[in-house]
Amino acid sequence: MKVNRSELQTNDDIWNAVLSAAYGNYAFPTENKKKDDIFILFSYFCEMESGGHEALLNWLSETMQGLGIQKYVSRLTKMLELIGAGDYAKIEKVYLEEMLKRYLTIENSGFEDPDFEKVEAEYLIVVERADEEYRNLEEQINERLYNYAVNIHEEVLEIVNH
Repeated sequence: MKVNRSELQTNDDIWNAVLSAAYGNYAFPTENKKKDDIFILFSYFCEMESGGHEALLNWLSETMQGLGIQKYVSRLTKMLELIGAGDYAKIEKVYLEEMLKRYLTIENSGFEDPDFEKVEAEYLIVVERADEEYRNLEEQINERLYNYAVNIHEEVLEIVNH
């Protein structure tokens, strides 16, 4: 994404530009593994902040399936650890694969399945547990991701002097 240098006056400007480039205007997957990993990290953050694990699965389950859930979890947790958010990585290592499997079971079975309510209840218990652990970290990820965005902005943005 092209950004005029004059638009990057503050760290908040950089954060917003990186967020837009890494998530809002990004066509995943690409041939650039590093930028794809940045997309995985920023999309995780955005969906978790907007609606927790349920939003994450609603919006990114196809991405997870396309990449393969084990590979997705591995790449996500590697990025979380890279920015110093290892506690978040631990949560996803414990819960994400199980949540996706339950989510897909619900999506594929439909309301007609006689066990739908039981499967949905079990799914929601896991989601609530993971969301609670995420919330208990009291937004530690915000500052870490913000600082990471400021540090990598020249790798993500095409900065022009206009």
